[in-house]
Amino acid sequence: METSSDEEEMRTFVQVLSEKYNPENFPYGQGVMVMPSLPGSPVKDRLFLPCSLVLSDSGINKAGDRSDIAAFCAHVAELDLSQNHLNDWAEICGIVSNIPHLDFLNLSMNPLSGIELEPSMAEVFSRVRQLVLINTHISWDTVHTLTKHTPKLEELFLCLNGYNTVSESPTSCPSLRLLQITDNQLQEWAEVRKFGQIYPSLITLVLANNSVDSVGDTPETLPQLFPNLRSINLNNSGLSKWADIERLNFFPKLKEVKLKGIPLLQTYSNHERCSLLLAQLPSVVLLNGSTVSEGEREDAERFFIRYYQDIPELDLPERYHVLVSKYGKLAPLVEVDLSPRSTMVDVRWGDKVEAISLRLEQTVCDLRKHLRALLQLPTSGIRLFYINREMCSAFGPEELKCGSRALHSYRIQDGDEILVVPKVKSRCSSSDH
Repeated sequence: METSSDEEEMRTFVQVLSEKYNPENFPYGQGVMVMPSLPGSPVKDRLFLPCSLVLSDSGINKAGDRSDIAAFCAHVAELDLSQNHLNDWAEICGIVSNIPHLDFLNLSMNPLSGIELEPSMAEVFSRVRQLVLINTHISWDTVHTLTKHTPKLEELFLCLNGYNTVSESPTSCPSLRLLQITDNQLQEWAEVRKFGQIYPSLITLVLANNSVDSVGDTPETLPQLFPNLRSINLNNSGLSKWADIERLNFFPKLKEVKLKGIPLLQTYSNHERCSLLLAQLPSVVLLNGSTVSEGEREDAERFFIRYYQDIPELDLPERYHVLVSKYGKLAPLVEVDLSPRSTMVDVRWGDKVEAISLRLEQTVCDLRKHLRALLQLPTSGIRLFYINREMCSAFGPEELKCGSRALHSYRIQDGDEILVVPKVKSRCSSSDH
């Protein structure tokens, strides 16, 4: 009797487990547990199983024999099932229910769109603390079912799921500390604020690569929405107003902010971006991944005052007045041009004298080449001497010997002189006897 194509393509969790963790693949057996097979089990005599199982991209679409899973996975704490073909919660639950100490579960890139999880089945996830559901297109209803039945859940990853709205949940998840929901299609703050209601103990919110265009609540509401938030990532969001940056100060425990790639900052230089952001966020100690020192904060705040001090009074941000009360009104910084300059010198070659403009960033070697071309000097060796007209009587000419030395290091000034003389080759002559 011929087997169907569906049967041929079916790969179970137990089957892949048996193949990958066969003792032949672990000749030294380091860092793993040796698990004897159950009587009558199709699994090989024993398996070498670590506490963290990685079975990603293995074509798994079924659980397999539950008793084998229970026998071999009693000690397993972490399970990576990403990029398989699991599209039935009954099969997923069949695996999870037989791993009693499961702490971390990665189901990313399994096709879970439109597949709803029955609440009666969800209790098997009760021990999970970290749940990764990236690019599964799992529905919000199923997310809420999972979080309702995972009282220990601390970290949830929902990236690349195509969300443009957030469905409200009838119950909150007070255990969640980190939510990463990058690379979705969230735009309105009205959707983002729901996270504060669903996950009231949230400490870290990663919203990068969403087009969130504002922080739209009032100063009175924001502390209540996210009372414990310490870190927010808004990289590549749609924020375009300084008022939105100012509102971040109303998260009472916020210490870390990431704001790279937002429209508001596109026209500023890197120094301006950093300084203006830092001055607007006085409680932040980590900005765009970098620790903020007290010296950097003071420099940024002083820069902020100078940046806005010529703006009309009605247009000044509130933060300007706060900082002026701290530092007072500051005088503009004096601009000092430290770039190498040019100077006029006289070049003397025999009886000829010619005034030339000398670029002081040049080296002695550069000057030698320039003078040969400009004055059509012989290609045979020449020597260069620098004469400081004010000091020549005391020190005399100084030979420019070091070809790599920059001219500005000689402190050459207008009116000084460069003397060009030919090299004299020494000749040894013998006397007649």
